[in-house]
Amino acid sequence: MFRKYEELGKKVNIQGALRARGPVYQYIKRTNLIYYSELSRLIGGEIYVKHENHHPTGSFKIRGALNFFQHISKEEIEAGILVATRGNYGLAMAWAAGWYNIPCTVVVPENNNPETNRIIEGCGAQLIEHGLDFYDAHFYCEELVDSAGYYYVEQGNEPEILNGLGTMAVEIFEDLPDVDVVVCPIGGGSGCASLIRVAHAISPGVTIIGVEAKNAPKFHESLKQDKWVVLDSADTVADGLAARSIFQLPYVIMKDNIQDVALLSEDEIMEGIRLALATTHNLAEGAGAASIIGALKIKERLKGKKVVLIMTGGNIDRTHLKDALA
Repeated sequence: MFRKYEELGKKVNIQGALRARGPVYQYIKRTNLIYYSELSRLIGGEIYVKHENHHPTGSFKIRGALNFFQHISKEEIEAGILVATRGNYGLAMAWAAGWYNIPCTVVVPENNNPETNRIIEGCGAQLIEHGLDFYDAHFYCEELVDSAGYYYVEQGNEPEILNGLGTMAVEIFEDLPDVDVVVCPIGGGSGCASLIRVAHAISPGVTIIGVEAKNAPKFHESLKQDKWVVLDSADTVADGLAARSIFQLPYVIMKDNIQDVALLSEDEIMEGIRLALATTHNLAEGAGAASIIGALKIKERLKGKKVVLIMTGGNIDRTHLKDALA
């Protein structure tokens, strides 16, 4: 099953990330890597935050979407593209599809954040609500492909999406070449996998630490069981971490390159949102704040080191924000 993805994994590399800078920077700018003295005091290292929440769509996903459209042939997507999402990926693909004049249909779970749904539609995409979670939306997309002929863009399994996301890692090493540790939230795994490919090409000694929700520990369980794991549920307030499995392509890249995964309780995720606001004056969604609270949780291992925490996104809904600040 994974031989196909191991072959695809060879296409995710530093050269692909460097090539992706052209299509990515045509539409968006580099994001800031900022040193924070208060986080450094709390954690005990030299702490920087990579602000992917500053993108037009509020998350790092836009990098991969822009690179995807640059490399896919017009014939393949003539009938339009189809994506399944909880939010950030759908926003990115809808936004990028608008720039490339490609019809885009986004399938979200029925309980999805209405604010996110409205913005996706505002980008010109058609929105379909189906199922209880991302997995239900994903399987419905496969049905639509058979009936309507869409090109289904499975975010974590498209090498050029990962190469686009790799531009984030290139920027980190341009701004902080001697970084020791990068802490990265794990949802579907595409951001973490692209980071690994770039980091190990530029500085093989860099440690990558993943962060997951205890309620959605798909990669942690995969490491523990030494196989690709699909969980029965992924019920967490952090939408960006709420996946029952990581995608197959990121899995083959990550399984031998990350041994460390910090697990966060729901209360800790909420504390991360508060901590991000207090220490960086930035609004972070649950997944975006996960690296901050995750680093605090494992601070003994980060003492004296130069550490980059990736704030993957800032698209938090009002209900979760109110709960976090209550």
